[in-house]
Amino acid sequence: MTKTPYNIKNINQGENKINSIKTIIPRHIAIVMDGNGRWAKAKHRPRLFGHHQGVETVRNIIKMCNSIGVECLTLFAFSSENWNRPKEEVNGLMKLFMMALEKEAKSLAKNGVRLEFIGDRSAFSTSLQKKIAQVEALTASGEGLHLIIAANYGGRWDILQATQKMMQQVINEKSVTIDESAINRLVSTAHLPDPDLFIRTGGERRISNFLLWQLAYTELYFTDVLWPDFTRDELQLAIDDFSNRQRRFGMTGEQIKDKKNA
Repeated sequence: MTKTPYNIKNINQGENKINSIKTIIPRHIAIVMDGNGRWAKAKHRPRLFGHHQGVETVRNIIKMCNSIGVECLTLFAFSSENWNRPKEEVNGLMKLFMMALEKEAKSLAKNGVRLEFIGDRSAFSTSLQKKIAQVEALTASGEGLHLIIAANYGGRWDILQATQKMMQQVINEKSVTIDESAINRLVSTAHLPDPDLFIRTGGERRISNFLLWQLAYTELYFTDVLWPDFTRDELQLAIDDFSNRQRRFGMTGEQIKDKKNA
């Protein structure tokens, strides 16, 4: 049976209350967590201080998404282009990844959150790769929120690696059909629904090589709020905005209405 791309719920969960009478909860939310460095700079602190504070925001957003019934949350933690940042910052981010995994693993498992990494992890240290695999295994049976961390990830890389796999299939099998569904089966999120809602914090209005194939019909939401200041209330605003949109997927508004009334 085909699932709807989102859930319609009346939510009243204390501090997580969504104020809309009928709030449409996206099945899959994707977020570019931008603004950690600028947040720290405004406070006359080093950029890594902002990244550490950003981890606190991640923790809060994970909790809210898990509690309101979001199925998938994909966070853009480190792009394939981020290696070009100052070496001190990159090294600090790698240490932060390791620390966060060690600190949060048991809590994620306890709360039914399944953690998965997408991207080319071969560039990471052996110890970090091992820790990622350990936490993925520890949380694999989680039946709540599916948390996807995009690290050393790029949308163009994802399409390229899918194309390379397809070419290998053509060589091996000789009769592979090359079409849209074939690529859908080979991108790194093939087992997930495409994002319903994309959020970017920090005031920039671009996708920045994130899930390029998967965002074809995703609703885009941009906010000037820097990631460390992105609270549950800010997420609520994004979901409420999403709830007020009509998703047409190439059809007309009248067709959508007729389909709902059928």
